[in-house]
Formats: sequence, structure tokens, C-alpha cells
Amino acid sequence: MEKQRAADQAHATVQALRGQGDPPAYEAAWQAWRDLAQDVQAAVTMHAKEEGAMRAGVELGVKRAVRYAG
Repeated sequence: MEKQRAADQAHATVQALRGQGDPPAYEAAWQAWRDLAQDVQAAVTMHAKEEGAMRAGVELGVKRAVRYAG
């Protein structure tokens, strides 16, 4: 879940930089977000295989836990 939180935070940074007129900062943030999202996908896939679960269900569960935890 920590990886998903980091990816979500990186995405928020990308959104904040969009249209700011600083292409190098936007590109760096976008690359960081992309790398973190790839890490999340790899972890979700590995966990799903280990548990014998559907990958999509694991991904949905992680996103819900991170984004809607209260």
C-alpha cells in the first residue's frame, strides 16, 4: 500500500505541475510517477500470483484501501 500511496502522491505532483510552464519539472515528475506506477503494478502482479488471486481484484483492493481509508 505504501507504493500506491507514493504513486498517488507523485500523480498529484504531476497534476499540479501541468500547465505551470516548467517542462523540465513536469517531465521529472511525470517520470517519477511512471516509475512508481510500474513498481505498484509489479508488486500487485507478484502478490496476486502468490495468493492465487485475480490481479485486477488485488489492484482494486489496494487502491480502495489507500484512497478511501478513513
